[in-house]
Amino acid sequence: MWSISRRMAVLFLIALLVTACSSTIAGDTTTSVSVSSTSVSVGGSTTTTFTEEVTAESLGLAGLDFADFLEESYNILLLRDPELLTSVGVAGLFGVRNDQLNDYSDEFIRKTQIIEGVTLKQLRTFERDSLELSDQTSYDVYEWYLDQQVRGHRFMYHEWPVHYFLNSYNFNLLLFLQEEHQIKSVEDAEDYINRLNQIERQVGQIIEGLRIRESMGIMPPGPIIDWTIGTLGDDLANGIRLDLVRPERLPLYTSFEERLDQVAGLSEGEKTGLLESALKAVEESFAPAWIDLRDYMISIRQKAPADAGVWRLPDGDAFYEYLLGWHTSTDLTPEAIHELGLQHVERVEAEMRTVFDALGYPSDESLVDLRQRVYGEAGFLNGTTPEGLDEVLAIHYALISDVEEVARPLFGIWPEAVVEVVPDQGGGGFYIAASFDGSRPGLFHAGAGSQVSLLTLPTVNYHEAVPGHHTQIAIAQELDLPTFRRVIQYNAFAEGWALYAERLAWDMGLYEDDPYGNIGRLELELLRAVRLVVDTGIHSLGWSQSEAHAYMDQVIPTMSSEVERYMVYPGQATGYMIGQQEILRLRNETSAQLGDGFDIAGFHKAVLGSGSLPLSILEQVIIDHIGSAS
Repeated sequence: MWSISRRMAVLFLIALLVTACSSTIAGDTTTSVSVSSTSVSVGGSTTTTFTEEVTAESLGLAGLDFADFLEESYNILLLRDPELLTSVGVAGLFGVRNDQLNDYSDEFIRKTQIIEGVTLKQLRTFERDSLELSDQTSYDVYEWYLDQQVRGHRFMYHEWPVHYFLNSYNFNLLLFLQEEHQIKSVEDAEDYINRLNQIERQVGQIIEGLRIRESMGIMPPGPIIDWTIGTLGDDLANGIRLDLVRPERLPLYTSFEERLDQVAGLSEGEKTGLLESALKAVEESFAPAWIDLRDYMISIRQKAPADAGVWRLPDGDAFYEYLLGWHTSTDLTPEAIHELGLQHVERVEAEMRTVFDALGYPSDESLVDLRQRVYGEAGFLNGTTPEGLDEVLAIHYALISDVEEVARPLFGIWPEAVVEVVPDQGGGGFYIAASFDGSRPGLFHAGAGSQVSLLTLPTVNYHEAVPGHHTQIAIAQELDLPTFRRVIQYNAFAEGWALYAERLAWDMGLYEDDPYGNIGRLELELLRAVRLVVDTGIHSLGWSQSEAHAYMDQVIPTMSSEVERYMVYPGQATGYMIGQQEILRLRNETSAQLGDGFDIAGFHKAVLGSGSLPLSILEQVIIDHIGSAS
């Protein structure tokens, strides 16, 4: 139920990691920014800065035509994110190796912000209305993205980058090194070791950012810190004292050892040397850095607030409204989203009752009890046993094969990239996009714990793989569009499409012989409605952690553990239902406008054929589609 467009999540965190020296950029009309101070005070902490003038001319962006400007300006940002270069699979195109970790220093990220501001101003020197229609869309998308980035600079250190959930620095780094950094040659292995040796430096930069937050009174709630401490300890497996750590058992080493076995033509001597270097890097760079990070989290535990929401932060209400705008690409207020959530909870529960009545379940039994009953009736698989894991994977691959056959005629566009299923011991599932160079397929991390619910398994598959995240993101990557439109994923579009894909599976009749699966679909749709209520409840209405749990226990107790997710990643969970409903609205509007001329394949091609889009721009794309199809 999660797309990692993880690199874009990290880019968003980067935008919030730095001090706000761009508040004047947003309202200025020039295309140059001069930074001449030598230090800046943030929340009582003094950080180092630089003396430099950044202009469109110094960046090489002045005088370019529109197409070259789009490529060159985004290339500048790409080159400042070496992890993204690896993730996307384009480092070789820039003549650089995959051997660097991102720089999270205050100075580096502040300069990135300034570059974003200069790029936005240079973009606005082009006359949008004189561009071709496709270029107008590119203009609108790039302006929306850059404007959001620049407006977010004012919130400095409001987000907390280290926690227990998917979008945390610690989770992203380990996933990146073990999965996105490929080991297919000696050079890949050497690059991996170089990155291991940089972890201590990078973690030091992260901790410095955490200290600045601490000086501003910005810390996560106590229970989140407890969960994070446990996660960081689990990463070291054998203890939290450096002298107790067994580097040879840590995943950063063991996964490297396993992948090194697949490198063709590697001599035993070369292999031994690489393993020794990797082990030393894990022992001397990763392990002490991780312990420092964990110790820091322990040190702030007693200072941690009890309040769960971002409303408690400086300018917290404005920060949350900004996050909602970023994650939903709408101007909906927290109050409107909360009310929308309550309405959709009521709607989905009514649909569930209709399904249960049709199946002959007691009408006087509560929906919570009925859903709990069908969880048991549908059954579970144990993905921790070899037999159970084989069955989980076989079901997922069969579902992908079946839905591809049914869905293809309903799409005017289809990706070439394939998706593989990777077992994951935690959560319901998430997706990692394929690399542009084809070295890594799309990866659907499917939940494979001790209790894999057959009630929701099909819907999770349709959401993460086909026709959900994999189909949408792989198509975007393969389009003949400016690079930034092939890389950047917008939350409401990506998650809205994946939730739409769950509904589309029902529209295509894939649940006709699977009533349990249909109830599982509605269970997960109910969760997305509840998210609108709980996220806004926590971060705008002042709900406590216990109040949020109480609401979820009343409506959807099987998912109550998600409360902590909303606490550490405010706003993100609202994009699913808002995005889905907008796509459905546009589909209904297109059908009404075109009548007998409506073609679902043409609609899907229009939605997916422009890459990921902010919802307001998607609406204009569909209006243009209706006009051309009339």
